[in-house]
Amino acid sequence: MTTASAELWETDERTALRDLTRKFTVTHVVPNLAGWENDGEIPRELHRTAATLGLLGASTPESAGGSGGTALDMLTILEEIILSGGSSGLISALFSHGIATPHIVSSGNTDLIDRFARPALEGRMIGSLAITEPGGGSDVANIKTTARLDGGSYVVNGAKLYITSGTRADFVTTAVRTGDSGHAGISLIVIPTDAAGFTASRRLDKMGWLCSDTAELSFDNVRVPVANLIGDEGTGFAQIAQQFQGERLSLAFQAVATARRCLDLSIAWVRSRETFGRPLSSRQVVRHRIAELTTEITAAEEFCRSVAVRWVAGGGMLAETAMAKNNAVKVCDHTVYEAVQLFGGLGCMRESEVERHYRDARVLGIGGGTTEIMNEIIGKLIGL
Repeated sequence: MTTASAELWETDERTALRDLTRKFTVTHVVPNLAGWENDGEIPRELHRTAATLGLLGASTPESAGGSGGTALDMLTILEEIILSGGSSGLISALFSHGIATPHIVSSGNTDLIDRFARPALEGRMIGSLAITEPGGGSDVANIKTTARLDGGSYVVNGAKLYITSGTRADFVTTAVRTGDSGHAGISLIVIPTDAAGFTASRRLDKMGWLCSDTAELSFDNVRVPVANLIGDEGTGFAQIAQQFQGERLSLAFQAVATARRCLDLSIAWVRSRETFGRPLSSRQVVRHRIAELTTEITAAEEFCRSVAVRWVAGGGMLAETAMAKNNAVKVCDHTVYEAVQLFGGLGCMRESEVERHYRDARVLGIGGGTTEIMNEIIGKLIGL
């Protein structure tokens, strides 16, 4: 595929990175993914393997233990994992540090970086991000979990829900209320999971992302050193908002890559599958369906890449990242539906890769801010 921004995405370095990611996925992920789906989690060893290859810290500054690349490098990795037979669920579990550590790295706090971010990038620790609460959903400004200052510690009480890597995490970057109501009272603090009073109270059973463990967390008078505060008190909401755009672009790229992978699988299938003595690809209705999907995916792909390039170059792009995510999810939803339809009965079987993508795709319009929240952002920024 050739796009207007191909020169940025197909440099020698990124081509090599894509090759490395493909080999990692084909060798270490694809043969084991079905087993991990049954287990409900991926092994810790996979984090160390990916770290050794430099995949975990591709977009993190070298000063914090990363490779010094940009978000374009990490997006290339995430895209290629799916195109090579991995899944968005695998990405969710393996790269949960990607939502747990950016706040720490951006703070410049070398103590927190050395204790949490650097070990996560080396695959020695697993990080998780805890924002959503049982009664809150997308209402980040209404967080109820409290952190009360007591001497040299914060005492944390509350609960979090739908937390990725929650049952395996060694630390959780947690949104807490340290002040009054509203967004100005929210802070971020790093909570080690071996702290007394912390519990991953239950593993949640999901529709998709089966290899990505998801938990409900509870905090019962958990004492956390003041030194674990990220930035200043009351800056948590701004820190969360700043990192949301990267997460949304990540999900957009995963959605487009999932669509592209299902399209590739479908094209191979309709060429080989015969009905009534002719391959499916010989039928006009099938050819037109494939043509329409190809057009939609290519357009979504180009828009996502354009937004990512402009975001890395100058920040901002709040409306555009929301548009990219919503459009990518819409295209992905359409593609996985059509892929299962083209595969027929086989498309509904767990042995079929498109069946897994069909289930995994559903959460992409929910994570990182729902489609409805994205539309609210877009609406406000265009003056409605």
